Amino acid sequence: MNSSSEILKALENESIEILRETAAAFRKPVLLYSIGKDSAVLLHLAAKAFYPAPIPFPVMHIDTTWKFKEMISFREEMVLKYGLNLITHTNKAGVEENITPFTTGISEYTRVMKTVALRQALDMNNFDAAIGGSRRDEERSRAKERIFSVRESGHRWDPRQQRPELWRTYNPRITPEQSMRVFPLSDWTELDIWNYILLNDVPVNPLYFAKERPVVFRGEQMIMVDDERFPLINGETPVMRKIRFRTLGCYPLTAAVESEATTIAEIVEEVMNVKLSERATRLIDGEKEDSMEKKKTEGYF
Repeated sequence: MNSSSEILKALENESIEILRETAAAFRKPVLLYSIGKDSAVLLHLAAKAFYPAPIPFPVMHIDTTWKFKEMISFREEMVLKYGLNLITHTNKAGVEENITPFTTGISEYTRVMKTVALRQALDMNNFDAAIGGSRRDEERSRAKERIFSVRESGHRWDPRQQRPELWRTYNPRITPEQSMRVFPLSDWTELDIWNYILLNDVPVNPLYFAKERPVVFRGEQMIMVDDERFPLINGETPVMRKIRFRTLGCYPLTAAVESEATTIAEIVEEVMNVKLSERATRLIDGEKEDSMEKKKTEGYF
């Protein structure tokens, strides 16, 4: 076993321990499924952690109605593959009020269709722990998270009130008004994720592979025109480019990158040479009023 395989095995063991601890320590946990590469690894690890039994908690997807079509079809494939107990939730009030990436500012759209929707779903189902695929290397505020991260009443996160986690000693205790967010992939990097996918043949969404797709340019970003709802401006016409996505989300807010990578091995090579975080292609992340830290304090994952 080479050093890379040893690192991945250690990360796998840590994540499996966290998943088992969550299943044992909480009354009603749920695994949040975003349909991206991190979620793909998280599902694989959860299946492995409890094999030959099924994954012992439901899987939940917050559907804004603006996800890529290939994300939804892939989600249904994974439900069948893993035998998932899938819960989907959409903020119906937001849909009725026509809150979309085009009719509302990005910050308000994210608050209503993602943050509020997530809080609704957690409260409606009375979940006391939510497992997610966030990694510390993604973004500065996520680097402040503990693996077991307490949320106060209303799912509020206070980065100044983080519990110590010394020598991997986790503290899952919560009071009745609190809940927990759990991050089994905290110590993984983007490259670790792709190397693990390569080594374990984990299925991932086809959007991660380079293909000719219709795009328009908005500023310096390439946005894929995924359906007829995308409003073209000034008579613009989508052009075909060979692109792939490093991260997946709502398609009007997720920029593509030009790429020739059509295999996992080629993606690994590409990631090794890139300098920017994959979050650089997510239009919902900002420096000020739209910052990730502000969204997280409001209940965003």
